[in-house]
Amino acid sequence: MMPLSYARHQFPPAVIQHAIRLYLRFTLSDRDVEELLAERGIDVSYETVRRWVVTFGPAIAANLRRRRPKPSPRWHLDEMVVRIGGTLMYLWRAVDDEGEVLEVLVQRRRDKAAALKLMRKLLKKHGVAPTQVTTDKLRSYGAAFREIGLTARHEQGRRQNNRAEVSHQPVRRRERKMRRFKSPGSAQRFVSVHSATYNTFNLQRHLISRPTLRTFRVQAMAEWHAATATA
Repeated sequence: MMPLSYARHQFPPAVIQHAIRLYLRFTLSDRDVEELLAERGIDVSYETVRRWVVTFGPAIAANLRRRRPKPSPRWHLDEMVVRIGGTLMYLWRAVDDEGEVLEVLVQRRRDKAAALKLMRKLLKKHGVAPTQVTTDKLRSYGAAFREIGLTARHEQGRRQNNRAEVSHQPVRRRERKMRRFKSPGSAQRFVSVHSATYNTFNLQRHLISRPTLRTFRVQAMAEWHAATATA
């Protein structure tokens, strides 16, 4: 865990941490966070909120990922179209069968090279190969698996891959709220930080009892406080 330094910032660490959590956890704009802080008597510009997210977001995301358990060996891969800076691009996503976001990658193509890049990042990042991979019927996946020698069972079909397709929804909501991403770099930075926060606070509340939900919420907040702790 890497402690964060909030030195040379006008506001206390607690305010910065709270503003970043509001922005990443909920479907809020910079201006929405500014309004919520103003209700508490904290006068912060939305541009300051944006700079806090850019400055501290990647380090917080890295700390959150270090605390996550190993993913399930059953992975779901999918890609969706996004318009970034007026150009159509693809957001490639990998999740496990429990909804944990494993990787999100912004790419210009929807081909074998793009599928290869996603798989290589996944294998390097997690250090283990899946036992089963579910995708849609894009043939680029099969070609990429053969090139890297992946022996996992490969299932294809739209309905079988609902887990990955549904996982795009939070990013779609944020994309609309942000009035689309402005550049590939900013889009990649945002989805990487957002996915780490999403994994921490995605509690599958419809599958658990109320007392268990309260316990999981306490655990999620403890993980957040540990990831944003001061040096």
